[in-house]
Amino acid sequence: MVHFYEKVADAVLRFAVIIARTDGKYVFCKHKDRTTWEIPGGHREQGEQIIETAKRELYEETGALEYHIEPVCAYSVIHKENFDGQETFGMLYYADIQSFEAELYNEIETIIITDKLPDHWTYPTIQPHLLEEARKRGFLQ
Repeated sequence: MVHFYEKVADAVLRFAVIIARTDGKYVFCKHKDRTTWEIPGGHREQGEQIIETAKRELYEETGALEYHIEPVCAYSVIHKENFDGQETFGMLYYADIQSFEAELYNEIETIIITDKLPDHWTYPTIQPHLLEEARKRGFLQ
């Protein structure tokens, strides 16, 4: 179950997820150990500001060098198989990427740039809801 919030305490934010676009198309990534696609994002490191988490993850997972990034909203997920069913919070961002690194250097095998949503999501019960919320808030057409 995914819930959306205008604001939550910074201390509870554990993740940053970035809906990334370039030239009007989505940017999705595929982890080396998976066969599914996902929206770039990841865990916040200790002492890191959540916007820095978003920027780091965007670079690590897409190779984005030049971009404009802005917050969409906070969200939470409750799932019995994650974090012992505890509600976990993240920050959703939107990024428009102007340029990319020539190669990916981290755990991501590849990215796709597409105008279509993937058929096989890594997190099918979460990420489509994040896209829909961004659409409702005017970030996506």
